[in-house]
Amino acid sequence: MVDILIVGGGPAGLTAAIYARRAGRSVLLLEKEGFGGQMAFAPRVENYPGVESAAGAALAERMTDQALALDTETDIGTVCALRREGDVWFTQTEEGETWESRCVILACGARPRRLGLPGEDELLGQGVSYCAVCDGSFYRDGVAAVVGGGDSALQEALLLSDLCREVFLIHRRETFRGDAEKQRLLRARDNVRFLTPMTVSALRARDGALAGLQLRNALTGETSELSVDALFVSIGHVPELGAFADVLPLTAKGYARTGEDGVTPAPGLFVAGDCREKAVRQIATAVADGANAAMSACRWLDGE
Repeated sequence: MVDILIVGGGPAGLTAAIYARRAGRSVLLLEKEGFGGQMAFAPRVENYPGVESAAGAALAERMTDQALALDTETDIGTVCALRREGDVWFTQTEEGETWESRCVILACGARPRRLGLPGEDELLGQGVSYCAVCDGSFYRDGVAAVVGGGDSALQEALLLSDLCREVFLIHRRETFRGDAEKQRLLRARDNVRFLTPMTVSALRARDGALAGLQLRNALTGETSELSVDALFVSIGHVPELGAFADVLPLTAKGYARTGEDGVTPAPGLFVAGDCREKAVRQIATAVADGANAAMSACRWLDGE
């Protein structure tokens, strides 16, 4: 049994591990895919203090190496259940393993939100993607569309504009909420077109692959067709907390109701990172959450 079990190896989980190990606590960090979370897929990180510019994967590797250098125990597993019996938390994975700990920090992050259109699942990997840094190179010199209006969508469009012949940025509103500098850079590029206020109302397929989009004008309701080779969906994320609804109070959108200290009503259960209810979700805020949750867990273990 370990002192602290951390679910999720993104910046929040890695930071929690670093702080907990430096406090002398035994730590097990469970990650279901790859360490670094969403950060690992960012082409460039330029808003993290002390790091002028770095590839997200490189920053994720540095955080992971720091946690491992402190002898953080790690394992791969998808957590599917969590229960408390007496003074012990039991964490169960889909792989059939059960881990015991004195307390738990949920730093599960969030998964990409889908459009919910017919055929979307079938076209995943066949023209529909949720990560330009992962799949953008497959559509080099092609025509790509990005749907979304936040920082992530703008970053996806910037990346694709370096690879694709033409990039369409589709947003349901006329104005974007993403970073003004990214908007300026996109508008200066000859191969980027803004389609607003528009929504994607249907996916068009040919021979099992995406061939185009049906667009709907959000003001007039008129529809039009757009031929594309790829669609990159960047409309936010859904918190990965569904498996813990029985032990954790969630908002209507599925986020954990906690303050900055990460403390939950359940004894010895804490939350950190993008799965927590908060206004800003960035690497810097995830790191702060991880530090806060780890220190809260250490205080709880000390009986405070």
